[in-house]
Amino acid sequence: MSTEPISLLGIPLDANSSFMFGCAGGPAAIRAALHSTSGNDATEASVNVTPQLDDLGDLGITNEPGSRGDADVITTAVRAQVAAGRQIISLGGDHSVTFPILRAIGEVHDDLTVVHIDAHPDIYDDLDGNPLSHASPFARALEAGCMTTLVQLGIRTATRHQVEQGERWDVTMVSPRQLASFDPSALTGPIYLSIDLDGLDPSCAPGVSHHEPGGLTVREVLDVIDSLPGPLVGADVVELNPTRDVVDMTAMVAAKLVKEIAGAMLARR
Repeated sequence: MSTEPISLLGIPLDANSSFMFGCAGGPAAIRAALHSTSGNDATEASVNVTPQLDDLGDLGITNEPGSRGDADVITTAVRAQVAAGRQIISLGGDHSVTFPILRAIGEVHDDLTVVHIDAHPDIYDDLDGNPLSHASPFARALEAGCMTTLVQLGIRTATRHQVEQGERWDVTMVSPRQLASFDPSALTGPIYLSIDLDGLDPSCAPGVSHHEPGGLTVREVLDVIDSLPGPLVGADVVELNPTRDVVDMTAMVAAKLVKEIAGAMLARR
């Protein structure tokens, strides 16, 4: 069993966002919540996980729209952690960070399953002429063969184009109403978890750029994390926009998710 700590990596990129910016402030807000004395370091299974997180700080990026250079910086950084035998949790930033992360993870896991929690499928061929948009990371990752299976939970805004994209790649899309039909025991191979905070209902995660009512509860997302078989090789928590948050509520939700993801990573080694 590995005794390596879990790497925590901030990626303050929001240039590939649509509608509004602000997610570049996400990593700092999640860290502040993670270390806030209003809570403690323990998971719901009473494991003190925060001391087992090796915080690598934030990546130095240009934060320019459609920057392949920034994407390469992310891939290189994640590749180094994977090569060191580390599991990694990345803090976004907008959801465009997930494609370059998956490029590195997929290099060493040719049977990767990705579980993606979101209001949106994020498989546009491109959005507004930007193929690296935060609305396109899974289209790019599927094209690049970064995974064998993609399961998306909480989807409630799929356009006809995105439905067709999902059919093209045999993506499983599960709406909030259908969540009870999700069978995690059917998942195989190593798992990567990507959580867009707008997958949760705005009533419990208001600090996002794209409010989409009718989403998942915090407890439902925690139950998904608990139910995933292992190993859990990596994860990201993205799309926190602190400029939209209310009394740091969404940042605290994000920090809670980070702790429970870390606990699941340790338990399934």
